[in-house]
Amino acid sequence: MLTIDTTNMCSHLQKKLFDEDGVYHHLWKAVQDDPEMTAVVRSRQLHIYRNGKKILVLAGKSAPKIVRQDKICEILVM
Repeated sequence: MLTIDTTNMCSHLQKKLFDEDGVYHHLWKAVQDDPEMTAVVRSRQLHIYRNGKKILVLAGKSAPKIVRQDKICEILVM
């Protein structure tokens, strides 16, 4: 299971990721279940990587930024 330090994460993003009814909750569960995925909190945003290559940036109040097309991006509800 993937664990991250949430002390510097935006509170809006925390709610979207960790609340059962959050819009990114399904995405967070998929990231945790995929051994190729890692996630890091930077500048209050969550940066998601696959095999060391950034694929997605999630922020609390702004739209997700897709850096590289990946199957995990299909889970996003925009």
